[in-house]
Amino acid sequence: MPPKRKDSWKEKVTKGCLPQRYVLGIMGFLAVANAYSMRNTLNLAITQMVEPHYRKNHTLSIDDPEACPGELVTHNHTIYENEQFDWSEKMQGYILSAFYWGYVITHIPGGILAEKFGGKHVLGLGLFSTAVLTLLIPPAARAGPIWLIALRFIQGLGEGTTFPALNALLATWTPPMERGRMGSLVFAGNQIGIVMSSIVCGLLLKYLEGQWAIVFYLFGFLGIVWYVVWCFTCYSDPASHPYITQEEREFLTEKIGALKRKENLPPVPWLKMATSVPLWALIIAQIGHDWGLFTIQTDLPKYMSSVMKFSIAQNGFYSAMPFLVMWVTAIFAGFLSDFLIKNKILSVGTTRKLFNSVASVGPAAGAIAASYAGCDKLLVAGLFTIGMAFMGFFYPSLKVNALDLSPNYAGTLMAFVNGIGAISGIITPTLIGYLITENTMQQWRQVFWVSGSVIVITNGLYIFLGSAKVQPWNDLRKIDEEEVVSWKAKSENDKATA
Repeated sequence: MPPKRKDSWKEKVTKGCLPQRYVLGIMGFLAVANAYSMRNTLNLAITQMVEPHYRKNHTLSIDDPEACPGELVTHNHTIYENEQFDWSEKMQGYILSAFYWGYVITHIPGGILAEKFGGKHVLGLGLFSTAVLTLLIPPAARAGPIWLIALRFIQGLGEGTTFPALNALLATWTPPMERGRMGSLVFAGNQIGIVMSSIVCGLLLKYLEGQWAIVFYLFGFLGIVWYVVWCFTCYSDPASHPYITQEEREFLTEKIGALKRKENLPPVPWLKMATSVPLWALIIAQIGHDWGLFTIQTDLPKYMSSVMKFSIAQNGFYSAMPFLVMWVTAIFAGFLSDFLIKNKILSVGTTRKLFNSVASVGPAAGAIAASYAGCDKLLVAGLFTIGMAFMGFFYPSLKVNALDLSPNYAGTLMAFVNGIGAISGIITPTLIGYLITENTMQQWRQVFWVSGSVIVITNGLYIFLGSAKVQPWNDLRKIDEEEVVSWKAKSENDKATA
């Protein structure tokens, strides 16, 4: 009898501790966390990179009766020496929105490539390029705003493949009864990414005054480390994974049996997708969600700095808290969603719509209430935090709804939904740049009213038009077979009648 072969170190790591679908879930979570860390870093750093006009003049051009007491933080110009930039609010809006111009473009190509060749390399290379470009932000900023806008645009191109590739991976690795918790785990990585980048950036910018470039070097390096680990631990599907157990492979084959292999799929049914009412309901709801999320994610640090007059360390901490609490509620909502569906307390469609309603009304009410809370810093921060906590219910609702509609084309659907939804990331920073001319409380209140109205109205449309049923175009061959059977039956019936 031949001696039993010992597992290699790689097999022990990848095979012995966790089922491979959970390994992929954890690495997917870290992928999203890294993506949002690199995306979010500039949102806080720009408050230190730019010397605003109102800060230089120390006076507002209009009287603001609701202005909060306190001094705007000024910096040691000897330390900064050409490291602060004279960018207007409009220019800052262009810089912050440039990322999303590129981000929108690569969603559909990313989804197609992920479905055809597998999500591993589409996701990995996209985030690797984002990490390298993050390292180049400081020299681009010093070269001029046009260079920074161009770099941010290219950076968006790389990161635009993230969610389509992840959805394609989840479709091949996640059984239906685990989609809520796995989707919440993976996609809630954006909160942890925002929390970590906000807190770490706040502390680094406080204690290393004038050295804002360090935050880009740090998070760019972490993105490259993630990519190296990803290459050795994750694979596009169970069939190609060399170290998955036979039991887990058989379990996934049984539970995801309806998912057709990429090479056997017919062409993507673009026309049927484009005319699908449930898909457009999902897209509209995604636009509303992203509008609310990007308003807080991109511009809350500026609000806390210019209106509430938080220090940079306080700004990082209090801007992070809404997303930390949102992450906790997202994990809870994922388990609650699976429980309600598994025990048939609510249908899948009702669960998706109920959870998205909570994720819409809560953040809208929290942000608007915070704008009326005056200058009470703790109350304002608390209201933003409570409001955004409810947005955690978004992840087991809209974020996994594409998997409900079409498991076979999950990557392409995510490209449609997340790509078109990301248009909000283009609109909101630019719109805020135009609305906020003097950084008054009233101007920011208008911003939060617009954001709240958009997210609530789009949710209403989703309630009436959305669905969680698998769409007929999920498998065109089945449609063709049914049409053939129907045609044969009709022919036989006609013959019998004759």
